[in-house]
Amino acid sequence: MSRIAQLQILLLLLLGGLGPARAEDFFGPTTTNASVRVVEVSGDDLLSAYLPHENRVNDAFDLGLFTLTRTTNVTDAWRSLVHTNDIVGIKVFSQPGPLSGTRPAVVSAIVRGLLTAGLAPDHIIIWDKHEDDLRAAGFFQLGERLGVRVAGAVEAGYEETNYYLPDSPVVGSLVWGDSEFGKKGDGIGKKSYVSKLVSRELTKIISVAPLINENDAGLCGHFFSLTLGCVDNTRRFEGDPDRLAVALPEIYALPSVGDRVVLNVTDALLGQYQGGPASYLQFASVLNQIWLSRDPVALDTLALKELARQRRIFSIPPPKLNYQLYTNAVLLQLGVNDPARIQIEKVK
Repeated sequence: MSRIAQLQILLLLLLGGLGPARAEDFFGPTTTNASVRVVEVSGDDLLSAYLPHENRVNDAFDLGLFTLTRTTNVTDAWRSLVHTNDIVGIKVFSQPGPLSGTRPAVVSAIVRGLLTAGLAPDHIIIWDKHEDDLRAAGFFQLGERLGVRVAGAVEAGYEETNYYLPDSPVVGSLVWGDSEFGKKGDGIGKKSYVSKLVSRELTKIISVAPLINENDAGLCGHFFSLTLGCVDNTRRFEGDPDRLAVALPEIYALPSVGDRVVLNVTDALLGQYQGGPASYLQFASVLNQIWLSRDPVALDTLALKELARQRRIFSIPPPKLNYQLYTNAVLLQLGVNDPARIQIEKVK
């Protein structure tokens, strides 16, 4: 029985049973009374014709970082999160491309800050699952301009001793790039191996996720982006909300994954409320915002609420959201999804 299932049974026993599931159940239960902080930075004209203004984005990001870390300069802010000898991986979600995915301008602000704080260029890696997506989204061009490395998790290969094995494993349809692709035998296709890039190279991770919907997970947020980006054999989870709701939090809870995350950044310059993870700008609103927190659950919770607000504005029927994914993440003590315990600090 998975850790999530054990915690759910314990919770049911403690509460004496629960009635039918409701949307409100998404905002509980929490495993702590502590508040978490989310900084929402709003800027003026950070986007122009959907293209970011890099200097303005840089200034807005730094303002948010100073507020979150309670510092007043770039060096102190970043050194409160990482050390100069860390290998820092900036996880982006590049599949939708440069307009709707993680925007290179936001990543540029992070890289510039890390360099200013004293990290060597070869200690900074911009990464995602596939090199082709990174190239199409402009990240190889950005890496060359800033002198830092850009890498794909698939191309780095996978660690045979570091994997996710569900208690009730579903055999995946392995594709080229998966560690066990082409192999035969008992147990083949039941594990999802962690990329060597994550397990062997990175000591710290900064997750930068765009504000864009995804039908089965609710959005392409920090859980969807990081977990599916760092392991193989993911087709068995994708397209199935119930499997995603269990797999994403449990993969994130692996020590080589979630324990290395020091900062989560939601790129909310644009909010796409329908059509994701592909880019459909006709279903997007310019928000000119950047959100920062150490809590991925809180950020994804606020992202779901913002996308729901955008759908109401444009009279778009709401999809069936995957509330269970975030309830499970809370059960694994990965963050907080109760709005009463999320302290939002808005700066401009």
